[in-house]
Amino acid sequence: MGDREIARGAAAPPPPLLVLAGIERRFADGRAGAVTALAGVDLAIKPGEFLTLLGPSGSGKTTLLKVVAGFEPPDKGRVTLAGRDITELSPAKRNIGMVFQHYALFPHMAAAANIAFPLAMRGLARAAIREKVASALALVGLAGYEERLPRQLSGGQQQRVALARALVFDPALLLLDEPFGALDRKLRAQMQVEVKSLQRRLGVTTLFVTHDQEEALVLSDRIAVMSQGRIAQIGTAEDLYRRPASRFVAEFVGEANIFRGRAGVISGPAEARTVEVKLESGAMMRATLAPGDRSIHYGADLALVVRPERPRLASGSEAENRVAGTVVDATYLGEAVRYRVALDGGGEVVLRWGADGERLAPGTRIELGWSAADTSAVLWA
Repeated sequence: MGDREIARGAAAPPPPLLVLAGIERRFADGRAGAVTALAGVDLAIKPGEFLTLLGPSGSGKTTLLKVVAGFEPPDKGRVTLAGRDITELSPAKRNIGMVFQHYALFPHMAAAANIAFPLAMRGLARAAIREKVASALALVGLAGYEERLPRQLSGGQQQRVALARALVFDPALLLLDEPFGALDRKLRAQMQVEVKSLQRRLGVTTLFVTHDQEEALVLSDRIAVMSQGRIAQIGTAEDLYRRPASRFVAEFVGEANIFRGRAGVISGPAEARTVEVKLESGAMMRATLAPGDRSIHYGADLALVVRPERPRLASGSEAENRVAGTVVDATYLGEAVRYRVALDGGGEVVLRWGADGERLAPGTRIELGWSAADTSAVLWA
């Protein structure tokens, strides 16, 4: 291919802004010896991306954020920001803004002084500081609150001050460590919308930490699910929900029905392979394998993942996978109704159907069906 043909092709994507390579971090524990918090994490974040680290307590997500910020030195690995190795730099020299769960505002300083602090530490002139602080306050909707002390502000207003302080010096990267954890549900939802809108408007690359699945799904361009110091899977919210790479991801990201069984015949083209699975109950099901997945073989111990909205009433249908059972309970959730169904062969499934349809009363006998395309197969381990 000649130079002209290359020039006419798609432009190469920009290099990642943040690169973590082989990050390891261990802590001493008097009873158990060294505890591994991070076990060789590799991660690349694109410019302007909103990427979330999602995982349960102890999964390593906050430790990884602290390594990026410079508050925790890695035992192994390198941190590169905008092509510059910052692994050994102090937090103040990394050009990174950070918002903590409890805001970390100076209680004796007014809002304007809190926001001005990182600018003063960088030696900016007073006139430039005043201009930047005024712009930052306007950006977060707090113009006129310059002289309010933190105790005179609501939780949401304190959150905005902390966000303005993190953004006022135009950081290369914004870190958010569970920043909505102290807010009530309604205010949390409001702040999620505001932060997402602000991030989009500014185009600032953002690394966000949360244990809240719904929050991660709402905010993120991509999500990195962490477990035991490793990234279990990274992808869009749809990737993680529709095609989990492991039983852990399936159970952690959203609600899932899990069936255990043994892999039988695998068939189909490479991009759309399916597997026959014999369940513990003796029933047979068919599931779809992720494109390129070669970890599953004949006789493998599998988990079949079916999301609650996928099964439908199967009377007279040609559904590939079918089960029968009895409705145990029905819970109204507003836009949806959540049903629990005890299966004839043992176990149960959870359904989540729109609330506008016909309701099923507890005790109702039903038959359910769904397709192989709606069933993911992953290794049980």
